[in-house]
Amino acid sequence: MHRFFVEEEQIKDGYVSLVGSAAHYFSHVLRLQRDEIITVFDGQGTEYQVKIDNIEKEKVAGTILKKIVSNRDTLVDINLVQGIPKGEKMDLIVQKCTELGVSKITPVLTERTIVKLNDKKKLQRKERWQRIAQEAAKQSKRFIVPEIADILTLQEYLENLAPVEKNIILWEEEKEHSLRKYLRENRDLEKLNVFIGPEGGFSKDEVNLVREKNGISITLGRRILRTETAGLAALTMILYDLGDL
Repeated sequence: MHRFFVEEEQIKDGYVSLVGSAAHYFSHVLRLQRDEIITVFDGQGTEYQVKIDNIEKEKVAGTILKKIVSNRDTLVDINLVQGIPKGEKMDLIVQKCTELGVSKITPVLTERTIVKLNDKKKLQRKERWQRIAQEAAKQSKRFIVPEIADILTLQEYLENLAPVEKNIILWEEEKEHSLRKYLRENRDLEKLNVFIGPEGGFSKDEVNLVREKNGISITLGRRILRTETAGLAALTMILYDLGDL
């Protein structure tokens, strides 16, 4: 069954409307017809089965047949605090982490971030990554589309962090605390912030800033992973260990 993302305002009084590119994809690419049954989701935890009633050039409308509500689609809410890497690596990180089950992605600028972004480019990047998350959530049949947070510096993000939040920061110089050990000692995890550095990793000062915020530095083992691999590896390990994969 074909699946489409819709904004909440496109769902009203028992009807759903697909507009713009979604309508074009429906009628001109998939060439679906009236009375077809499709699935739509709002990215906030609700999915609908819809029977198509009307097809126009820029709008497709249908009647809701069934509504399915899920407040969450993962056992633990993971916020990936990702140091922004060069090029299009962040596109891959957003796409694959969404497929795996990340709840939120917070892009941050760090001491070793190479990318330079003005306010306009920050907004453009955020909007692009949110679209990628929507498409990945649609493909992987998730109920929730992960939020892509505003781009901040690492220090700005930490200043607004609640003291009770649990934080782990992956650091290549950490030798004692492994992710496996941390997960064994924290079986009741409901929310977790996972900090991943850009190319070059985090500085020692940045690691200490996270430690001061109820954080702990973690090693994934002897191998040094690329920034676009580290988050995927950590996310997979956490969700698997907690029974979510």
